[in-house]
Amino acid sequence: MRHLKMFGALMLMLLLCDADSTCTTDSNTLILDPPEVIGKYNESVPVNCSGTDPYHDGMYWKVGNTTYEMRDEIKFFLKSISLSNWDQTAQCGLRLEGDIECKDLKITIYKTPDTVSVSTRDDGQMVEGRDYSLICDVVNVAPVQNLTVKWYHGNETVYTEMFGGTSVTPVNVSSTWNITAQRDYNGELFRCEAELHLGPNGPELIPTVSSPDYTAVVFYAPELKMDTEDVQVHEGTDVSLTCEAEGNPPPTFIWTCQGLNVSERTNNLSISQISTSTTCNCTAVNHYGSTTKLIHVHVTQTVQSAILIAMAIPEESKQEDCSLKLTPAVAVVRYGDPVSINCSTSDTDVSGMGWETPVNGIGFTPTTSLTWTVPKLEMWDIKPLCFVTLKKKQCKLTPNITLYKTPDTVSVSTRDDGQMVEGRDYSFICDVVNVAPVQNLTVKWYRGNETVHIQMFGGTSVTPVSVSSTWNITAQRDYNGELFRCEAELHLGPNGPELIPTVSSPDYTAVVLYKPLMKACKIHYVYVEHEFSMDMLPCEADGNPPPTVQWYYKGEAINASKPLTRTQSGTYTAKVVNALGNSSTSVDITIESSPSFTCSNRYNVRKDDNLQSLCEPEALPKPDTTWFKDGEKVATSHRFGKYDSGTYLLSATNKHGAANHTLYLNVLYAPTMNESDSVFEMAPGGNVTFSCRADGNPDPVIYWNNVSAQNVMVASRGRQIDISVMGATSTNAGVYICVATNEVGSVTRSVTLKIRGKTSEISLLWLIAVMLFIVLVVIIILCYKRSKKHGQYSFISDKAKDDSDRPIPMNTMSNGVQAGTY
Repeated sequence: MRHLKMFGALMLMLLLCDADSTCTTDSNTLILDPPEVIGKYNESVPVNCSGTDPYHDGMYWKVGNTTYEMRDEIKFFLKSISLSNWDQTAQCGLRLEGDIECKDLKITIYKTPDTVSVSTRDDGQMVEGRDYSLICDVVNVAPVQNLTVKWYHGNETVYTEMFGGTSVTPVNVSSTWNITAQRDYNGELFRCEAELHLGPNGPELIPTVSSPDYTAVVFYAPELKMDTEDVQVHEGTDVSLTCEAEGNPPPTFIWTCQGLNVSERTNNLSISQISTSTTCNCTAVNHYGSTTKLIHVHVTQTVQSAILIAMAIPEESKQEDCSLKLTPAVAVVRYGDPVSINCSTSDTDVSGMGWETPVNGIGFTPTTSLTWTVPKLEMWDIKPLCFVTLKKKQCKLTPNITLYKTPDTVSVSTRDDGQMVEGRDYSFICDVVNVAPVQNLTVKWYRGNETVHIQMFGGTSVTPVSVSSTWNITAQRDYNGELFRCEAELHLGPNGPELIPTVSSPDYTAVVLYKPLMKACKIHYVYVEHEFSMDMLPCEADGNPPPTVQWYYKGEAINASKPLTRTQSGTYTAKVVNALGNSSTSVDITIESSPSFTCSNRYNVRKDDNLQSLCEPEALPKPDTTWFKDGEKVATSHRFGKYDSGTYLLSATNKHGAANHTLYLNVLYAPTMNESDSVFEMAPGGNVTFSCRADGNPDPVIYWNNVSAQNVMVASRGRQIDISVMGATSTNAGVYICVATNEVGSVTRSVTLKIRGKTSEISLLWLIAVMLFIVLVVIIILCYKRSKKHGQYSFISDKAKDDSDRPIPMNTMSNGVQAGTY
């Protein structure tokens, strides 16, 4: 039994080990129910694993890294799969005849968003005709590749966006819907909805998460429901006029009526006891524009008025037939001011005269001079008529009256949001409200106090109107922060008042966005060490929005507030960045410094060297240097002698300061010997000692080159080397050389030793040689004589070039031996 348990445990271990193998689907008998799990995060889902083959060695489930125990001879294995791990994996396995069949469970874990909300990249307010982006932020949703975002205007779907990706964990995403603002959008509700589409195997219902409603705010210029209107009333009755205009923000209303003084600022105007026909202008104005409605009021006159009209002077009466005179003939009157015009004649046959006019008319009066006076002239199209009746004819004359009014308001605006970008074209608009007569109006544009544009207006209207002057510009960075304004002037000619107040708009401060650059930056700067950092550079980073500046040195970003040292001279580059772009500027920085020394405290120099280029101080500009020894000044061209070693003081000075450095100079020189070469002669068997002494820096190495012998000894005494020959023999004769050397050079001295006995031996050898030579000569002579006795022989060379019998010459050498050619 114990062995069976051990065998079963071993089989279990082998099976679990094999369970880590890769699953294959070929001829796989395993069935998973359901074959795919799509569940909500943190849920648990039961999955059954069964096999069609009843003969197997066991089954297992592996969930994540945990393997659940094998069960022998079962047909199915039900396991609850936890979906609390986003990258959860599950695998069912079956052992068949030593092989492993396994199948992976496909798992999709989903999570609906925590929040869904709508916002804009702007302040939430839009202007008609401009482009905007609505943003739908979806927070913490998974899997993103199954997400769809739908946009709604009211209940109408207006845009759909689907997302891609491979992430299995929750992410935050945004959907952007670009729109052009319309006035119809004002007050409308917009929303977005996040939906997860998980396919046919997903749950039947996954809650759609919707954003709160976003209420659009759209600003737009006023718009009238009617541009013109005709109103019929009876003379002396009350009339109520209505001006219906829609705009956001709600417009204000400016009313002007010919001959009437009105100050109403609502969309309704009431006129009491109207007596004459008139035209009223209703101007609806808000920050984004204005529009004007014309209302023609037609007054039906009473019978009495008709009689007065019937009494009008016939048209055929001509002024040139009479001597009528108007004083003044031309009158320029401010609306609401008094006016007085005298009509007179020089004729004598006058029956009478009068003034025919709707305001303060004067009936027929027997006089030759009659003055028409109105204490407050408020009728825009008034044309008073002076008539005179003579005995035989009638005449009439109408003065030229100009009624003027300065504008209620003058203001500057733009068609954009007030921000301009450098290089783009824009329009400034000067709105002049309620001015008359428009044909006498001039609008002047100012940048600061400089006149930059003038516009004059034409027309024939005598009643106040609202007009606009447009000045088209190309935005320049110099305009940023500049003050612009427009002024409305009425030029009423020589008969006008001397001074008509100019109505000026409030100053308009231009905002121009532009790419950054460095201003007022020179190519090269010089500063002092430790007293300057790059953020102190007198270069101005100019840009709107204000840019950020990062300085680089040798390609590396630096801390611009850190003071620079003498080792940091070089080229520095500034990268200037804002939302519209970037630029770079390079400057050369030279860091000057007071003198300082990094030299050693000791130097080795050589004899005949000088002080130039020795221990150079660090400083900029290059300092003046002075050398001192023992308090005395030493020229830099001074050449060192062997006794110039010692302590020196080096003083360096420039415009930033001074520094001193003390150092020891060690003068090196080659060895020298006081004794010269010599010859020494002695008898054999004697003793002799030769001394060699040398001076140098560094101390030289001294040695003798001598014939090695047992009776020769060498001894050292400080900087002196002695060589002694004891019991001299002929073998000790020769030249003894003393050598002294150091790193600078070397020197030698020779001593020649002669042994007297050695000369006698040489003489004896010469004597023996002479005697042998004499004996040899005697032998040759005897042989020659013998040859004469026995016969004479001649030796002929076989190399002779001719037939002559020449004997071979015989030469006698100095040692008595005959020589020949071999």
